[in-house]
Amino acid sequence: MANVLSMYRTVKRLGIPDSQIILMLSDDVSCNSRNLFPGAVFNNKDHMLDLYGESVEVDYRGYEVTVENFIRLLTDRWDEDHPKSKRLLTNENSNIFIYMTGHGGADFLKFQDAEEIASLDIANAFHQMYEKKRYNEIFFMIDTCQANTMYSKFYSPNILACGSSEFEESSYSHHSDVELGVAVIDRFTYYSLEFLENIKDKTSNLTMKDLFDYLTFDKVHSHTGVRTDLFKRNVSDVLITDFFGNVQEIIPDLSDSDGNNIKHGINDEEDYYIEKTVLDLAIEASGNSSDVLEENKTNTLVLKENDINKYLHNTIKSGHDAANSKGEGPITWWKTLASTTNGVIFTTLCFILYKFVIVTEPKN
Repeated sequence: MANVLSMYRTVKRLGIPDSQIILMLSDDVSCNSRNLFPGAVFNNKDHMLDLYGESVEVDYRGYEVTVENFIRLLTDRWDEDHPKSKRLLTNENSNIFIYMTGHGGADFLKFQDAEEIASLDIANAFHQMYEKKRYNEIFFMIDTCQANTMYSKFYSPNILACGSSEFEESSYSHHSDVELGVAVIDRFTYYSLEFLENIKDKTSNLTMKDLFDYLTFDKVHSHTGVRTDLFKRNVSDVLITDFFGNVQEIIPDLSDSDGNNIKHGINDEEDYYIEKTVLDLAIEASGNSSDVLEENKTNTLVLKENDINKYLHNTIKSGHDAANSKGEGPITWWKTLASTTNGVIFTTLCFILYKFVIVTEPKN
């Protein structure tokens, strides 16, 4: 359990929100009566980091973790009333990271010690995903005995796979916790996490090849494997953050209500305002930057909230009136205003602006 919670913590640290993570835990170790630290799970004997904490969202737990549910999750074959929060809502532009761990053997992985999933089951599920355009690229990572056999049957394109041990080879734990009396984490996962901890932010240039090269026999005590023949890109060109982090390219919407590109043919003055953010325009509208900026005790310039709110109110009101005079609704005008702001600021303010426009729409 510490294996998967450690990986869960890492991808969250690198920016992937819970809304984009499906977490399946077959056993609730944190609440087990034999756990000497109730409500806590550790991946190291020093007990420095509680992996369970207060921000873990488990989507499938206990007897919900079955082979059937896992296959349904990948292929999205659910009843209509199945909660969206427990579905893998992806499309042809999605990069998917799948991490599996547990007891296994040649071409199988155990679920609940009662059933097994075979390598061909996963291969067929991935092919259904490919046919239904449910992914762009998949990175499959597995930590179990004879793990490399679990991706041997894959046949769908754009899948990169990595395993902890070869055929007829065991995977080993890293160390045991004498207080708990059990091994707390496996070597393959431990050193994968050690490498990933070197990534401090989402702008890292470390690649998947760097990760694979780091997982040597001296560290893992087994022969890790990588399968790249189905993957189109060279692993030395694939950034770690392509799968472990949430890096999004923000493209400003420069189209009008009819879908025409307003960037084409605009004059210099319009181009100037498109490149400005709402905050830039607020400062310039004051006529004097000293009216909008003030120095705090650390000599750092900060924006006066009242002046910014006043500018936003006047801007929104004038834009809203103009939209109504043209017979446009509030959403159309909000889209036009958003297209004149910087992408980062737009992301921060879009819900505020949208809500403000809807609330202040005049009654007929």
